[in-house]
Amino acid sequence: MKKNYLIPLIASLAVALLVAAALVFFVILPQRDDNRELENKVTAIQELAELEKQEMENDYEQLGQQYGEMMAQITNDSLIAQLTREQLRAQQLLEELKKVKADDAREITRLKKELNSVRAVLRDYIRQVDSLNRINQNLRQENTQLTGRLEESARQNQNLQLERQTLTEKVTIAAQLDATAISMTGLNKRGKVSKKMKDVKTLQVNFNISRNVTAENGQRTLYVRIQTPAGETLNGGGTFAYENRQLEYSMKKVIEYSGEETPVTVYWQVGEFLEAGEYRVSIFADGNMIGSRTFTFEK
Repeated sequence: MKKNYLIPLIASLAVALLVAAALVFFVILPQRDDNRELENKVTAIQELAELEKQEMENDYEQLGQQYGEMMAQITNDSLIAQLTREQLRAQQLLEELKKVKADDAREITRLKKELNSVRAVLRDYIRQVDSLNRINQNLRQENTQLTGRLEESARQNQNLQLERQTLTEKVTIAAQLDATAISMTGLNKRGKVSKKMKDVKTLQVNFNISRNVTAENGQRTLYVRIQTPAGETLNGGGTFAYENRQLEYSMKKVIEYSGEETPVTVYWQVGEFLEAGEYRVSIFADGNMIGSRTFTFEK
């Protein structure tokens, strides 16, 4: 009898367990899935809010940089002061945004409106700066044109001066004396020509001052300079001016020049040992070298 009583009891418990398992499967488990889906949606919303906040921070930073770039391009003090205030405003709003939580919808909305306002002000300043730049560009173009005309006028005046200077130089060059037919002869103690330097007691230099109708007539001082094979000057006791310096001369002679060809002869008395070799004769007048020639003497 006891066994017959336990069998229905066990069957009832089994049914109850099956019902409970069914409840877990059909009621509790779906509820857990719904909670998980809700959590995923909340997480996604939070991530979007964080992303939106980060984008707003980037926008504020870019606006601040753009204000700085604009100030670097202008020189108007009043406009620079206005831009500085707007740049500080953008920086302050950025600091406020960094302190706000991403899920604070009210503050995020307010700061988003402020961002749009800062952006609109920036666009207005960009138009102002662009207008000023166009005005300045036009002024620079006008100034460049005026400067170009002034430079062209200065070039024309300079060209005229150069032409006058060139003409003056040509006249000066044309009036310069010219020494031709230069010769140097060694004379012995009897006044005879000697080709051996050891027998030379006097050096005779002959040349002609060429005809020149453009040269000024009157007295002219001629300087004759004789240089030894060693490059030393046979000193005649004085100097003359040539190209901003003083040169020693060997002989000096004053002539009366009439514009016609004029022969000139000068002498240098040998008072020292002269070596054989090449001797150079140079003739100067009016601060110019008017002739030069080299001669060779034997021992």
